Amino acid sequence: MGNFVLRLVINALALSAAAWLVPGVRITDEFVPLLLVAGVFGLVNAILGPILKLLALPFIFFTLGLFLLVVNAVLLLITDRLMEGLVVDSFQAAVLGALVVSITGMVLNAILVDDKKKKGK
Repeated sequence: MGNFVLRLVINALALSAAAWLVPGVRITDEFVPLLLVAGVFGLVNAILGPILKLLALPFIFFTLGLFLLVVNAVLLLITDRLMEGLVVDSFQAAVLGALVVSITGMVLNAILVDDKKKKGK
């Protein structure tokens, strides 16, 4: 349960960083709906992410992984369509937002999850 909450908070922080840095990405509600948007974004990534990545595998292979930005942008746009608390204006904003979410999530996972593993030993 603690791991789920940690990943939810990491997703929320990554989405808020994207909303703060990318002009076309906005979070329209307060903190609790941000956690709800982060939860839906996590579910979309968990359910649709592997399917889209499998379908896009040739493009991902030939672009040496750069096409993953497009897949993540599509997942961000799907979350935008499902949730009213997240607004993504364009595909370009979705690509930049996906880049920020990916980098922020990767950094926060490296910091927070590694610290949790070190404390557990």
